[in-house]
Amino acid sequence: MSGHSKWASIKHKKAATDARRGQLFTKLARAITVAAKEGGGDPEANFTLAAAIQKARDFSMPKDSIQRALDRGAGGGGDADTIDRVIYEGYGPAGVAVLVEALTDNRNRTSADMRHAFDKNGGSLGEPGSVAWVFEKRGVVMVDADRYSEDDLIPAIDAGAEDVIKEGDSLKVVCAAEDLAAVREALEEASVEIESAELTMEPKTVVEVTGTDAAAVMRLMDSLDDQDDVEAVHANFDIPAELLEEIAA
Repeated sequence: MSGHSKWASIKHKKAATDARRGQLFTKLARAITVAAKEGGGDPEANFTLAAAIQKARDFSMPKDSIQRALDRGAGGGGDADTIDRVIYEGYGPAGVAVLVEALTDNRNRTSADMRHAFDKNGGSLGEPGSVAWVFEKRGVVMVDADRYSEDDLIPAIDAGAEDVIKEGDSLKVVCAAEDLAAVREALEEASVEIESAELTMEPKTVVEVTGTDAAAVMRLMDSLDDQDDVEAVHANFDIPAELLEEIAA
C-alpha cells in the first residue's frame, strides 16, 4: 500500500475511534447542515449532502441526529446561517501541499487556529489559490484486495467508476464526485464489502517524504485534524508505508 493510501486508512480508523467516543458526531452534523444549506435538502440532487449523510451512517450516527442536521440546513435560519465552509491552503514540511476544509461559526477564531497549527508544526499558511490547483474533488471507494479482484469491481465501472487502482492490500475505485453514490450502490448490490467511501480532494501529484520530515508532516496533519472546526485535511505527501506505520504506532 502506498504511504498516501495508508494515511487514508489510518485516518478512517481514527475517525471510527472518535465516533465511538461521540467526538465525531458534531463534525458530521455540521457537514450535513452546511451541505443542505449550500445545495438543498434533497440528497438525490445534492451529491455532497448524500455523501455527508452516508458518512454519518457509516459511523453509526443516530438517525434522529442526522435528520435534525438535515432539517437545520434545508430549513435555513438559526444555526445553519452561522456556519460557513472555509478552505485554508498552506504548505507543510518538505514543501507538502495542504488543503484544509473547515466548517466554522467564527472565521477569525478558525483562521487563528489554522495559522497557529501551521506555524507550530513547521508549515506556513498560504494565500487562497496557492495549492488548490494541486487537488481535484473525486469519489473514492476502498475495498480489500485480498478478498476481491478487479473483475469483482466491474459493476463499479458500469456505474461510472473511471479507474481501479491496486494499492498494496487495497483496491481503490476512483470516480467523479457526483457518481460516488451510484458506484457505492453498485458494489453493495454485487455483495462487495466496502472499507470506506468518501468524497475527497485527490492530489494530482505527490511529494515523496522520508526521514525526519515524515514525522514533522504527520505532526502537522494530526494537529490540523484535531481542530474542532476542521472537517477534512488533504495533502499530497507520500511517506513509505512502513515508516508511516512506525510514526502512527
